[in-house]
Amino acid sequence: MPSIFSRIVSGEIPAYKIAETDEFLAFLDVFPTAKGHTLVIPKQEIDYLFDLDDDLYAGLMRFAKQIAPAIEKAIPCQRIGVAVVGLEVPHAHVHLIPLNSMADMNFNNKLKISPEEFTEIAAKIRSFL
Repeated sequence: MPSIFSRIVSGEIPAYKIAETDEFLAFLDVFPTAKGHTLVIPKQEIDYLFDLDDDLYAGLMRFAKQIAPAIEKAIPCQRIGVAVVGLEVPHAHVHLIPLNSMADMNFNNKLKISPEEFTEIAAKIRSFL
């Protein structure tokens, strides 16, 4: 059964997309710890980040590095935090999280954001790419 992220890649499930290439996709986390919390994934479904081959791993990180400055410009924050947890969805992914304090990295605290606000946040981040 495809992961939820593979279902987003295929278009079966909608997402607030930030950027996309043939190999990678960045979209807003719908259970964010902070406004602008973005997930960056390889489109190829591979469960564990460290199972990616070297080229795909490096490409994922280069793609994330392109997205982070746009988030930082769109969402006032001190910096963009990077997290890899890898337990919640069996598809390699990187969290890019706008940080103003360590509390913004608390995955137990989820913000409630309206669909309209998600749409606005995604558009604002895209405007800085």
